[in-house]
Amino acid sequence: MAELKYKRVLLKLSGEALAGEQKTGINPESVAEICAEIGKVLDMGIEMALVIGGGNIFRGLSASAKGMERSSADYMGMLATVLNALAVQDVLEKQGHPTRVLSALSMQEVCEKYIRRRALRHMEKGRVVICAAGTGNPYFTTDTTAALRGMELQCDAIIKATKVDGVYDKDPQKFSDAVKYDTISYDETLARRLGVMDATAIALVRENRVPIIVCKMMGGDILRALRGEQVGTVVGEQ
Repeated sequence: MAELKYKRVLLKLSGEALAGEQKTGINPESVAEICAEIGKVLDMGIEMALVIGGGNIFRGLSASAKGMERSSADYMGMLATVLNALAVQDVLEKQGHPTRVLSALSMQEVCEKYIRRRALRHMEKGRVVICAAGTGNPYFTTDTTAALRGMELQCDAIIKATKVDGVYDKDPQKFSDAVKYDTISYDETLARRLGVMDATAIALVRENRVPIIVCKMMGGDILRALRGEQVGTVVGEQ
């Protein structure tokens, strides 16, 4: 078995990934495929935390732009991430992987309250920690949540799993001459506005020198990245 470069990671997924081709809601087949891919990583002994967006159900920022009060819209978005977390928990456990959903908002009948030391103990015991409800505060994205939880849980890397195989200088689905970066610095990512994560998230990981690996969700790229192979794009110090 190949040596793992990273032993504890935070995996950031978009909510849209759970919707599949239907674009909105939760598609059980898409969730099953994603969880099977995650399971291959867990079978290697990786300690993992997950942060899942809620855009497949509700986008706070979009609702705010249409006139809804921003804090209310963001809290609705946080609740959407809880729904996604519960869906992923259900499938992962059916596939034999113990999990815990820890929410930044208290809802004890549904999931545990997020407490950093509790989350660390769960990970040490081999449980997948699914962090739900963002940071518990409006005006913060799930990108920022992923960066924050990654720091708190002492992760070796943050993996952002997407539909594309890395970070490009422009949208590869629209421009055939788009150039992929194998590595790029935190500062250049911000300066070029590449949209890897928002500025708050990038600032957090830069300060703590934790790499962000952007790669495809499906096809084994996550496992190859954890082995240190050159896949996707690594955002870090240059």
